[in-house]
Amino acid sequence: MALPGLLAVLCAACGAATRAADLTVAGAAIHVELSAAPAIGEAAVLSWVRRCAGIVAQYYGQFPTPRLTLRIIVEDGSGVQGGKTFANPDAFIRVNLGREVSESQLGADWVLVHEMTHLALPDTGEAHQWLSEGLATYVEGIARVQAGNRSELDVWEEELRSMPRGMPQAGDAGLDHTHTWGRTYWGGAMFCLLADVEIHRRTDNRLGLQDALRAILRASGGLSADWPIERVLRTGDAAVGTPVLADLYAKYKDTPVSPDITGLWRELGVEPQGSQVRLNDSAPLASVRRAIMRARQSTQLGEKKPVRSPVSASTAMISANSQASERASDRRALCTPRARAGVKRQRLSAASASSTANSSALPHRSSP
Repeated sequence: MALPGLLAVLCAACGAATRAADLTVAGAAIHVELSAAPAIGEAAVLSWVRRCAGIVAQYYGQFPTPRLTLRIIVEDGSGVQGGKTFANPDAFIRVNLGREVSESQLGADWVLVHEMTHLALPDTGEAHQWLSEGLATYVEGIARVQAGNRSELDVWEEELRSMPRGMPQAGDAGLDHTHTWGRTYWGGAMFCLLADVEIHRRTDNRLGLQDALRAILRASGGLSADWPIERVLRTGDAAVGTPVLADLYAKYKDTPVSPDITGLWRELGVEPQGSQVRLNDSAPLASVRRAIMRARQSTQLGEKKPVRSPVSASTAMISANSQASERASDRRALCTPRARAGVKRQRLSAASASSTANSSALPHRSSP
């Protein structure tokens, strides 16, 4: 069934959208369907959508898909309450939004960036869900730093606090065979951090994981493609000229490896100070840390000029001032239902659309 037919199924079960708007971001057509107006108003919601799409487009050098339908379900409560991403082959994202969502919550939101990031990676199958969720978790923070929507300190503080959850526990059989919440999200994010640092080291900071991911998106078209994980990693490695991704995958896929992540943070100059961190620019890999977080200023590998994210100074200030409190409360709240749900990346078929539309409690796919 074509996407319009699937949307009809969804809308019939969820209640027809009462409002719709069309946006263009980095050449991509984004059709926004809003079930009701939140207290903050429709304009603020559309500004949030445009900002998040711009952040993702800037990181990848393009928006991951030429067309996206974004269905926003307004319900009781506040904040951005979770989301889910599909492709069949056109992109469809469903996000739940609290009726009392505030401007600061939208300014500091990570859920929609996380969901849009899923659109940039081919479907590699459920055994490799750790790559999809790990990438979205890792990229969300860096992309927002590059766009001025989140502070670098906030990203590292979260990694120091949460990434240890991705370490293998008793009975672990490697990333491909251990599908716990911590291994899927933070084990996958740890893989990405290790890959990013190693690519920067081997290329003297000329290239990083971001360049590999851009090449994968250009070659595959993103989530609508079905690719073996080996092809995904091989494509990324070819773009940066070194087999970092394939080497790491061979090491981690079937074996419970516990890297010295604390030592790596120290080398990067990320030093804990209580619940916060300080950045040491004299550390051995401080230049790598800065290069990872630096927005691309010029084209590489034949890419088009990177897209600038439409993040205003006022929005950046709102986001920076609210990040600590918003993330401390909202991220913990959103973690729990997602951990219970055991969400899976999936492509939208007629059958799954009907099942999804008739579900009263969709599993959330939102960053941990």
